[in-house]
Formats: sequence, structure tokens, C-alpha cells
Amino acid sequence: QVQLVESGGGLVQAGGSLRLSCAASGRTFSSYVMAWFRQTPGKEREFVAGLSRSGGTTRYADSVKGRFTISRDNTKGTVYLEMNSLKPEDTAVYYCAASSTVSTTQRQYDYDYWGQGTQVTVSS
Repeated sequence: QVQLVESGGGLVQAGGSLRLSCAASGRTFSSYVMAWFRQTPGKEREFVAGLSRSGGTTRYADSVKGRFTISRDNTKGTVYLEMNSLKPEDTAVYYCAASSTVSTTQRQYDYDYWGQGTQVTVSS
């Protein structure tokens, strides 16, 4: 069992930055592929960024490439999402997720554990 707790969300103006954190507890953090997803009301949860177990391979949604950076610290059991040049369309609840798959995956159904979510609001 893995427990995930996100933090770092908030209200920011367009063009600003935020850093989300997700702290994991439970089984060995480094054995999980990690990812961030986001969801807005009435829409399906969408993949934002993913990271391999070692942190050596990353994957991003086209909408955030060049603006967001995912990273992890396996010694601290934490995954991060650095978000720069934020846009109003980035407004969503952001979720951290852990998967026991071998490689990074964009499919939410491959993820076994989810955090409770943190709200990010970008004002224009």
C-alpha cells in the first residue's frame, strides 16, 4: 500500500510559477513509476507528466512540454512538478499517481495509487 499526499497548489497569475510536491509513504517509493494528472469539472482526468523509477525517463503531454518539469527524489520519497509560464487553461485539480508498471505510461488505469489532489488556479 502506498499513500500519496500532494501539496503546493494555489492561486497564481498567468505567466507565474508553482511547484507541486507529492510525498509518498508505505512501500518502496523507488519501485513505482510516478506521474501527475489533472482534471477539470466535466472532463476526464488527463495525463500531464510521467517519470520512470530511476527518474531517467520522462514523458509530457504536448500541452505542457517546455513549461513543466517532473522530477523525483527517491531518498525523500517525493515527486515534484515544476510549473512555469502558467496559463489559465492549466487551471485544474492536480493528482499525483503511482504505478507498478515497468515503464512510464499515460493511461490512468495503469496507476494503482492516487493522492487526494491539489487545486491549481491560474488567473488571467
